[in-house]
Amino acid sequence: MSRHPVSPPPPRSGMSVLRRLGPSAANDWGVSAGQADLVRQAPPPCPVSLPALPKPITLDLARTAFVVVDMQNDFCHPQGWLASLGVDIAPARAPIAPLAALLPALRVAGVPVVWLNWGTRPDRLNLSPALMHVYNGSGEAAGLGDPLPGTGAPVLQAGSWSAQVVDELAPEPGDIRVDKHRMSGLWDTPLDSILRNLGVTTLIFSGVNLDQCVLHSMADANFAGYDTILAEDCAATTNPDYCRQATLLNIRQIFGFTLLSTDLLGALRA
Repeated sequence: MSRHPVSPPPPRSGMSVLRRLGPSAANDWGVSAGQADLVRQAPPPCPVSLPALPKPITLDLARTAFVVVDMQNDFCHPQGWLASLGVDIAPARAPIAPLAALLPALRVAGVPVVWLNWGTRPDRLNLSPALMHVYNGSGEAAGLGDPLPGTGAPVLQAGSWSAQVVDELAPEPGDIRVDKHRMSGLWDTPLDSILRNLGVTTLIFSGVNLDQCVLHSMADANFAGYDTILAEDCAATTNPDYCRQATLLNIRQIFGFTLLSTDLLGALRA
């Protein structure tokens, strides 16, 4: 995927015309049958400055991706898994409106939109008993991969209705989809390889639940060397508000910065 097209460089003196070979404009070579030019053509910086906590930031849109975590039917739909358990899903639906406003502007600006979602195997061979116990403590409820009462869709199984992004936020063809099968989307997924091939160094996170999958994916990305930011009004949790407050405190102290989507949208439009 090419976000910020880069004009091919002129051939070096004495070299034949080379074709660009690579997964993105940020990570490709020049190559012909007789030679290879391994010099990568980095996209030009595209800096924007905006308010954030604990301090204002300037970020490079040419090296930024926006990650949306778990805005799926099972978490956000009235007929999904959490709702079937009696959980109030109103908080999980709160990010829908700000995301719907922000994502088109990000795409226009060439910022990759990454959908990082639960997507377990039908045979559940990528799940441990310890993980399954988190979501089915009695062993008798509808846990990961079990058919959901009412719809019959297997809970958070890749390809099922349960694992689909809610209709209000339907991904675009150019977006990037990555399935995960634990609370962190950096472990045992292709996400890190994809981001490095795109030349991304900064990640803006959003989605649900803020204190679970969003936080753990963000923390692992930070540990892996990415600059990490939270779009605060595009993230939520169905847990008590003190969980949200503690997570915001930790992010601002340890993992980077928080910002508002309205400020980011203003910077994109400017």
